[in-house]
Amino acid sequence: MHKPKGQQQTNEGDDHVAPSSGEVMVKEGFDVAAGQALGHYTHEKNPVACAAGLATLQVIEEEALVEHSRALGDYALQRMRQMAKRHSLIGDVRGLGLLMGIELLRDKNALTRASEEAEQVMYAALRRGLNFKITMSNILTLTPALTISPEELDRALAILDEAIGEVEGLRIA
Repeated sequence: MHKPKGQQQTNEGDDHVAPSSGEVMVKEGFDVAAGQALGHYTHEKNPVACAAGLATLQVIEEEALVEHSRALGDYALQRMRQMAKRHSLIGDVRGLGLLMGIELLRDKNALTRASEEAEQVMYAALRRGLNFKITMSNILTLTPALTISPEELDRALAILDEAIGEVEGLRIA
């Protein structure tokens, strides 16, 4: 084992790396990149980026955005559960705070993904001014800004409701 001056020896059965007084010891044979900087990017360890991160955390705390996210997320889940009762395409709704998803299924018993329909819903919503991503080909991934107002959330959910209804109407026709 390579042991820098002033560090403690580790037992042979120890892991490959052992911390000692805030420094790291590496067993011989594992220090293969000693002359290279790995993962060295211009943005890491940047004091401006650190200040921006701290300012962001301060705003999140001062404006109670975690509590805001929790309350609006709970409200949105209730609205989406009501939508699920009206729309046969909705197989499941789930979320935590303002990170939410609506899973679209062609057949709820067979759990057949409604991939084409999800894309149609996305474009129908986009035509109405609402943008979101699709995950796993059939999950409408809703991640609004933490600062979204209740009125903006209501409008987004109304657009989504209309878009799903439009696509369901196309399926029946």
